[in-house]
Amino acid sequence: MTAKTEQTIARLDTLLDDSIAAVFALAEADALPLGDDTLPLYDVLRYHLGFLDADLRPERGDMGKRMRPKLCAYSCLAAGGALEQAVPVAAAIELLHNFTLVHDDIQDRSLLRRHRPTVWSRWGEAQAINAGDAMFVLAHLALNLLSDEQIDPSVIVRLSTALHHTTLRIVEGQVLDLSFEPRLDVTTTEYLRMISGKTVDIFQYATWAGAQVAGAGNDRATRFGDFGRALGTAFQLHDDILGIWGPSNATGKDAGDIARRKKTYPVVLLFERADADDRERLFSLYADDEIDAAGQANVLRLMDEYDIRHDAEDEVRRWHARARAALDVAQPVQPGRSLLEDVLRQLEVRTK
Repeated sequence: MTAKTEQTIARLDTLLDDSIAAVFALAEADALPLGDDTLPLYDVLRYHLGFLDADLRPERGDMGKRMRPKLCAYSCLAAGGALEQAVPVAAAIELLHNFTLVHDDIQDRSLLRRHRPTVWSRWGEAQAINAGDAMFVLAHLALNLLSDEQIDPSVIVRLSTALHHTTLRIVEGQVLDLSFEPRLDVTTTEYLRMISGKTVDIFQYATWAGAQVAGAGNDRATRFGDFGRALGTAFQLHDDILGIWGPSNATGKDAGDIARRKKTYPVVLLFERADADDRERLFSLYADDEIDAAGQANVLRLMDEYDIRHDAEDEVRRWHARARAALDVAQPVQPGRSLLEDVLRQLEVRTK
């Protein structure tokens, strides 16, 4: 990574922080007076985002990879735009993503997020739902800041409409994901359809929106979106691998996708591959509410026997290759091209 690339990344982080702060300021300017004994809603959001510690004191905590807003901003550069043009929509994407995390942690009963207690485990489920709802609204408010960047109003409307549709696809994907939990017959086709909404659509939106604010035509913006869709698929499949074989101290989340019986890609692949006897064993293990340590060991043994990890990693590599090919088709320009290629390389080898 060159010094210039590092400067661009640092500058984007600063611009994102400033844009998110501006959205909070807009919301808090006419907020209800909640009182000293009421949940400090906006500070809870700042905590989740990494701006405050668990005692709601200022800190620069783990803010995650900020992958989606980076893809938006870098796609804007790669389509010939300026970094500043993309920042409001990049901030909207980051806030929308974090809205989904707050609610996902409740549904998954996750106690940790980025090495810290999740919002629901710290302040309770009901208030965490409120916090997630507020984050969702802030995401859509962030798009209003595009008017400060002299973006054509018709583009802002297009971006806003697409963000609403992306949000619906995320929710639909989550509905599918939860519906998979009691099922033992989920197919890889169904699984890929589920992640196309829950995870992939926001990647596609990020790269498409970045090209849109840069002034790219619809066809070229769609090609950037195709890149995001392939990259998002690779990202989620890789995440599923880390959810089973990645250490929790690296991911910053609770380990144990097998323990919680989550129907991630390796598990779905195993159910498809297993012979009749092994499927019966799996049915027995997955009939319980949670799989104990001995059961987890049995599932991992079966995954070894059926080469599940190897084949899942091969599938990730195929999607990364598709992403690289799609990026070439989009004809990105510098410096955005190098930044997007750096993201690709980082995701190919990530351990968290």
